[in-house]
This record gives sequence, structure tokens and C-alpha cells, in this order.
Amino acid sequence: MIPYRPEPLTDFSAPHHQEAFAVALARVQEQVGQTYPLIIGGQTVDTGRYLESYNPSAKTELIGRVAKAGKPEIERALRCAQEAFAIWSEVPVVERASLLFKTAAILRRRKHEFSAWMLLEAGKSRAEADADTAEAIDFLEYYGRQMLALAQRADALLTPFAGEDNHMEYIPLGVGAIIPPWNFPLAIVTGMTVSAVVAGNTVLLKPASQTPVIAYKMVEALLEAGMPAGVVNFVPGDPEEIGDLLVEHADIRFISFTGSKDVGLRMNELAAKRIPGQRWIKRFVAEMGGKDAIVVDAGFDIDLAARTIVQSAFGFSGQKCSACSRVIAHASLYDPLVERVAALTRELKVGDVREMAHFTGPVIDQKAFAKVTSYIEIAKQEGRLVAGGGASADTGYFIEPTVFANVAPSSRLMQEEIFGPVVAFTKSTSFEEAIAIANQTEFGLTGSVLTHDRSHIAYARRKFHVGNLYFNRKCTGAIVGVHPFGGFNMSGTDSKAGGPDYLLLFTQPKASSELL
Repeated sequence: MIPYRPEPLTDFSAPHHQEAFAVALARVQEQVGQTYPLIIGGQTVDTGRYLESYNPSAKTELIGRVAKAGKPEIERALRCAQEAFAIWSEVPVVERASLLFKTAAILRRRKHEFSAWMLLEAGKSRAEADADTAEAIDFLEYYGRQMLALAQRADALLTPFAGEDNHMEYIPLGVGAIIPPWNFPLAIVTGMTVSAVVAGNTVLLKPASQTPVIAYKMVEALLEAGMPAGVVNFVPGDPEEIGDLLVEHADIRFISFTGSKDVGLRMNELAAKRIPGQRWIKRFVAEMGGKDAIVVDAGFDIDLAARTIVQSAFGFSGQKCSACSRVIAHASLYDPLVERVAALTRELKVGDVREMAHFTGPVIDQKAFAKVTSYIEIAKQEGRLVAGGGASADTGYFIEPTVFANVAPSSRLMQEEIFGPVVAFTKSTSFEEAIAIANQTEFGLTGSVLTHDRSHIAYARRKFHVGNLYFNRKCTGAIVGVHPFGGFNMSGTDSKAGGPDYLLLFTQPKASSELL
């Protein structure tokens, strides 16, 4: 088998790529406004109740209507998943991995099409959507190979013992609930789903309410690749109606969640309570966000630091759990760095991402718009506005990339996750103080240190408490298989998606011994 290699990104400066994407976007644009069913046990189900998905760049443009599941549909999906598990769990690993490789080939052939859906439904720019699709392909290719390796390595880990024949295998858990976010509506949906499936589990997939159409397209690709009925059951719905049911149900063996801290903590509490008739301790896998910092050391190149900060803070309008929302800069370069970041930020163009000239697009919906703009008003009381701050929801949910300076480390702007295009600067007088400030939050997802001092790199490796620590590069853009992703503290269970241990979360080791 060809070794895993990350999917190459598209160079949109090349005219032929621009033209190919324009064709795909036009094709997808012709499909907006359609109605999509649930998929339960391989059968389509139209409940007559719908989630409506709108383009955040053009908020009256209906992207699609997706049927809503209620309690009866969840119960039906659970039965189908249980029936499918009895068969799928015993399908040879090589066949389960093959499903992922075939799906990857489908996504690769239709790469621009999937990316175009993200322009329309999630408001991602071409570059951001292309990276999202590439990451989905990476998850499929990587987890397929990892499952093959896991199946082969178990016995090799055991110590030989005379007179006995000993074996160990990693077996699946059962039926799980997959509850992904909207901000990586193809990559994370794909990774969370297929990691459980390739391990032999069956799942109920409840996509985010803001991006259900893209999730449906992913399930279509799995079915096209030959996924058996009932292995993945597509059950979108209102979180208030079916969220607790999915987590609490006695027949659910595990929950895989990516989203906000508050929702994740509630799920963790619900999952920890044993329901009458429940025969297992539920496994809860969570990634819950961050408050990520870039530390800029004395003597670092100011222009390079500024470009790194702008890329980390404002790509996809800061709607990444890994996005830079805090900058801790040494006093010796603080003022010129703030001014350079402000100047670069003012150059960024914001608008409908169907226009290539726009660096970034909208925030996802009215709720996000209200939250981010409320934090901008708070920030005006906590710091000095040096760039951006404007916002308009007339046609779409657009917020200017915004920079605040002179913000106290203990302020709300430096402590609370905003999930939008807002970055705050604070000053340090030493590298040790900068790392202490960086650690002064309840989160611990990503961080970046920009320094030429090798002793400071060694110090940060020991003291900067985040799950993904980067040096002299941006704090976003983790690559599957290269940067296993997941954080500490209130950032989640440090599950390390896209890493060599991730599939263990969806398996249980079983040992067998025979006396010879």
C-alpha cells in the first residue's frame, strides 16, 4: 500500500484551478434550495419537519432544507444501528478500511464541488474550503491505514510465555453518537464519523444545524462507496429536542463531540450518569475550543510576526478553535508590532466569499454575529481599538477583522472564547512572564511561540501547557498525521484527532489465552 501522504492543497493563483472551481461553484449553485431526507438503516425518511440552512454571506439565500429527526426517528435509528453493528463489527478490517479509501477517492474526484458547498453553506473562502476538503480526504486515508496497522500490531505488543498461546485484538465498542461542529463542516464531520466506523462501530450522526447539507453530501459519498445500511444513520435535528436523548440513551455506547465548552461539559455530565439497563460506562470524547495565544519574543522579525498573527487570527473570520485570539508580545517590540498587525488587518477584504478578492467572509449566523459584536463593545472598555470594529448584518453576517491593544491578561477579552475575528494584545517584560500569561486561561488547545532563542524554545516546551504547541509558525492549520490535534483542561479530553492513538478511543482491547 502507498504510504499515507497529506492531500495537496489547490493553488488558486493558477488560472486552470480558478476555472475548474468556477465550474464546480456554478454547478452547486444550481442545486441550492433542495430538500434532503434523514437516512436511517439505508432508507430515506422525510419527517415533514425541516432545518433550513441559509448562506451566511447572503442570509436570505436558502441552501437547503433537511428533515428533522425527533425521538421516534432516533429510536428507529438506534435499532437499525444495533442490527448493523452485529454484522459490521465482524467485517474484516481490510474491508472496513477499503470503504474509507473508496470514499476518499470520491471526495478527491469531486474536490471542488465539496468545497463549493462550503462557500455557500459555511461562508468559507476558497482556500479555507479547499483545506477543509483536503483534511476530510486525509482523515479517510489516514484512519484507514491506522486501523490496518492497529489490527496487525496487537499481538506484537504481548510478551511471549512458554506453554501458552496468547493473543490481543482491538474490538469495537457498539453504537455511538457523533455530534460535530459547523466550522469544519466536512473535515471534522468526516473524521469523527469514519474513525468510529472503521473501528467497527455503527453511529448516529447528528450534524450541526448550521451546516447539515454538507454533512448529507458526505454521507452520500459513503453510501456511493458501498457503506452497508445502518452503519451511519443521518439524523439531524434540534439540539433541544434530540441532543440529550442521544447522550443519555442507554443503548448509546460512546459520544464523540466537538463544540463549545458549556455544551461539552453538560454532555460529559449526562454521559457519566448510568441509565437503568445500561451495561457499560459510556465513553466521552470531546474537543471543546480554546483561547489560543501567540507569544512574540524580543528580537523576532516584526513583519513576519505580524503576518503570522493575522493569518492565525483572521482566517475563516477567527471561527476556529485553534485561532489566535491573544498576542503576548515583549515590550521591546510591542508598539511597532501592534501597528504592523493593525496595518495588515486594514488591508483585508471582507465580503461574500464567492468573490475571490475577499480574504474572509461572514460569521456563521445571527447568533454568532450578536455574540462577537457584543464582545467588541466589551473590548472597547477593556482596551484600545486599533483596527476594525465595524460590522453589518444587512445582507450577510460580516464583521471586520478587529485588533485591540493594551488589554489586561485578566480581562474578559483575554479569558473568554469569542470565536470570531477579534484579537487582543498584551505586553510582557520577560519571556517567563509571557508564558505565565499564556497559561492564564482555563483552556489549553493551541499556542505558538515566535523566538530565535533556543533556550526559550526549550522553556516553552516544558512550561507552555497546550495540546498543540508550535514554534515560529501560525497556531492554526494542523495536518492529519503530522500534528495530532487536541487540547488540555477545558479544551477537551486531549483526544488527538489525526494521530496514531485516536482509533483506540473507539475500540476496546480483548485478550485471549490458551494453555497448550
